[in-house]
Amino acid sequence: MIRETLEHVMNHGMQDLWNKLRPEEKHLVADNFRIQRFKKNQIIYAEHEAPEFLWCLLKGKVKMYKSGVGDRVQILRLYRPVQYFGYRAYFAREEYVSSASAFEPSELGCIPMRLVEQLIKSNNDLAMFFIQELSKNLGGSDTKIVNLTQKHIRGRLAESILLLADNYGLEDDEATLKIFMSREDLANLSNMTTANAIRTLTTFSEEKLIVVDGRKITILDEPQLRKISKFG
Repeated sequence: MIRETLEHVMNHGMQDLWNKLRPEEKHLVADNFRIQRFKKNQIIYAEHEAPEFLWCLLKGKVKMYKSGVGDRVQILRLYRPVQYFGYRAYFAREEYVSSASAFEPSELGCIPMRLVEQLIKSNNDLAMFFIQELSKNLGGSDTKIVNLTQKHIRGRLAESILLLADNYGLEDDEATLKIFMSREDLANLSNMTTANAIRTLTTFSEEKLIVVDGRKITILDEPQLRKISKFG
């Protein structure tokens, strides 16, 4: 079961990491690889906990978030299969500065970070892989900071809707997001209050940019949304 799951991971997007490992290292990873299942909204790890594992999302959806002033939540990153996360704090020798939880019932694989560190010390290609991943994440965070602080509400919400489409894809109608988000989560992703998110969604609906049905969002005018996201 474990080796079959690892083969699935390897063949669905993580070849770059798996191919960095030598045969004996692959056996070592397989022997220490564990699968955990999480219910909707269940915490995977929490802020201030000590990092122990490299996490890999196999099925489902995961959000990384941080509580700010007045316990207001900001969603920092969304993960989709197959992506690794949860390792930065270990490399920094610090506690987690954010939390991660499942958006929906999810299946994750995990490997002890002490093993990852051991492999990195003897495998330069693996070390470079993590350097590149951390560098890309840092660049993405810099862009997100600018967007969240400089864009107006309309631009931030349009960007979030497009991010969800790019990250999780669309249903067979090629218009409906493959993720159902509460107004609160959408607001937390867009750095705005829930009330502002609701008002802006209503405005987008009135402008025939989207259709909102409960937690389901269907995009009607993607070019205009991208224009609002860019200049909004």
